[in-house]
Amino acid sequence: MKYVIVIPDGCADEPVAELGGLTPLQAARLPNMDRVARAGVVGLSNNVPPSLTPASDVATLSLFGYDPLKVYTGRAPLETAAMGIHLGPNDWAIRCNLVHVPDGHMRDFTAGHISSEDGGPLIRAMQAELGGKEVAGGVLEFHPGVQYRNILVWRGKSAASPFVGMKTQAPHDIPDRAVADYLPSGPGGDVLNPIMEASKAVLAKHPVNQRRVAEGKKPATQVWLWGQGKAPQVEPFRETYGKAGAIISAVDLVRGVGVLIGWRRIDVPGATGYLDTNYANKGKYAVEALSAFDLVCVHVEAPDEASHEGKAHEKVRSLEQIDEHIVGPLLDALPRHGDYRILVEPDHRTTIKTRAHAYGAVAFAAAGAGILPDAAATYDEVAAASTGLSFDPGWHLMKWFLTR
Repeated sequence: MKYVIVIPDGCADEPVAELGGLTPLQAARLPNMDRVARAGVVGLSNNVPPSLTPASDVATLSLFGYDPLKVYTGRAPLETAAMGIHLGPNDWAIRCNLVHVPDGHMRDFTAGHISSEDGGPLIRAMQAELGGKEVAGGVLEFHPGVQYRNILVWRGKSAASPFVGMKTQAPHDIPDRAVADYLPSGPGGDVLNPIMEASKAVLAKHPVNQRRVAEGKKPATQVWLWGQGKAPQVEPFRETYGKAGAIISAVDLVRGVGVLIGWRRIDVPGATGYLDTNYANKGKYAVEALSAFDLVCVHVEAPDEASHEGKAHEKVRSLEQIDEHIVGPLLDALPRHGDYRILVEPDHRTTIKTRAHAYGAVAFAAAGAGILPDAAATYDEVAAASTGLSFDPGWHLMKWFLTR
């Protein structure tokens, strides 16, 4: 029995005026996702408990069948797992975005979708200037990641931590807002805010940023610290569900969750975590992985990125690319391996209107051996709401999906 999960990140949305009052799922031409809907069932899954922030960290844990209320400790620790960074019992990981804040407002949380080639030297400059220093009983380490997504590790010298109870804000949820209203606050705010302030001078003088300005690109004006947490304790997926899995994603957060639960990480050439990702290669590598693993999960960040930029038609296009180059080839390949099931489901909602993540259930479609078809003929929010099939909390969906 083979299992496939396709995650079009953040694709769940509301009706969009630019799309004639349709949601992106309704507006997109999705013959293969609709094929899953007609062959199986469509329903709703609420992956984010109301007490937690609607984001990919919480929602991905839930989608993979884990109760985030029990295992979630923060976003950054999940990414450190994918980066191979070990966290000791006293250590904290903190997400370290490179952002563009030229006038006190969050104008671009990606610093112009800065490349890893440009972002890496900037984070290494932060390490040269501030790394190794003892701050509040711990030592700072800056680690370059992918593009604008990087990690700060605070190596605690004792069990005491300044960050317990601290509140931070995801930069992608405050587009064009005054950042002074969203700085780290509470315990630990007095530790992180000076680091963010010091980063402005470090980055402003760096040759990479000076070149970006000369080329008309957005410079990374500072780092933004958020998503803090300690290393989580998670039962391996194989022990919990009895399946060996593989994760395909360009995003450290999602592949970090996969690594933590014991899935094999598969890196795909041309996978960027953005709208220009190589959809065809993701589909090709997913098909090849079916021979070696019980479960293959393919995550695509592009719909979420389009939402954060308010690009409705790009969101539609990304969904059509996922349908053609990933869902289609997988549907064609799965019967060659015998019985199978396939699940198409985003992790959370990201609306074009707000350009931010949002609470609420998302639509899923599932088909395969032992799943009796319902009346739904399309995969979208309206069809999902009409069937009455719902998983709330969402982590129960995985157990259902894997049960014959």
